[in-house]
Amino acid sequence: VVVEGRSRAGYYPGSATMRVKLIADSETGRLLGAQIVGGEGMLARINAAAVLVSRGATAREAFFSDLGYAPPFAPVWDPLITAARVLLGKLRS
Repeated sequence: VVVEGRSRAGYYPGSATMRVKLIADSETGRLLGAQIVGGEGMLARINAAAVLVSRGATAREAFFSDLGYAPPFAPVWDPLITAARVLLGKLRS
């Protein structure tokens, strides 16, 4: 799946658009890869995605990951978590 999100809380100035792509095994839900394109905040998110992939996390585990929230640095629904939610829905259908 590919999801578009914001780097910061929507009401916070300087928010940038980013795209998150997650790929998972359709039978097990295990994450196989991730790509993130965008400006600021991308590095922390791709690092989190790399840990999820390297640890064999599933889309469900990625969705329930607890990422930090602070308006200057991340929105309430982080784009990585949003992508995992969309992926989880797609895997269930």
